[in-house]
Amino acid sequence: MYGATCLVLESIALDGSAYSQRGDTAFSFKLLMSFDFAFILHIMKNVMGITDVLRQALQQKSQDILNAMHLVTTTKISIQKLRDNGWEILLEEVTSFCKYQDIEVPDMDAFFSSMERSRRKTKSITVEHHYRVDIFTAIIDQQLQELNNKFNEQTIELLKLSATLDPKNNYQLFSVEDICLLTSSILKTFLTKKKLI
Repeated sequence: MYGATCLVLESIALDGSAYSQRGDTAFSFKLLMSFDFAFILHIMKNVMGITDVLRQALQQKSQDILNAMHLVTTTKISIQKLRDNGWEILLEEVTSFCKYQDIEVPDMDAFFSSMERSRRKTKSITVEHHYRVDIFTAIIDQQLQELNNKFNEQTIELLKLSATLDPKNNYQLFSVEDICLLTSSILKTFLTKKKLI
């Protein structure tokens, strides 16, 4: 699909009916054929591949709470593994993709320069540092932060405890201790909110 999109954009850039259309399309084609685009495309493909399983599961009304919370935990672990161990694999995938698509791959050991960086800063970074820290790690950290905000430990624990009230299988998960913990958590949350108001 990427190749077909490039062909269409290149054709419009060369043969478009209006000058502005050709200019806009040429600019889009240039962005599409950049290492930056290919790099971010691959990161998003990997991150969305991990989170899509969770998204689909949470949209099912028949999903039980314990399984959903297990998927949340598994998703967080998978994203953390991508952050810790996925850099070399990602860079290899992107480099291979770029060579196949005839996209120039920057020298990762070269110094990175950006117009946004202050001239007063004498600290120089490599191209690899820019892509690894400023983009790869930042995107993954943002995704982890979003998951942690929506599903923090307290929320997960509360949902797991509420599973003891599930009538499935004749209250098989029923536990007096868990109901006491659930009541205590709800009361603690209520009192905390009351003090904030």
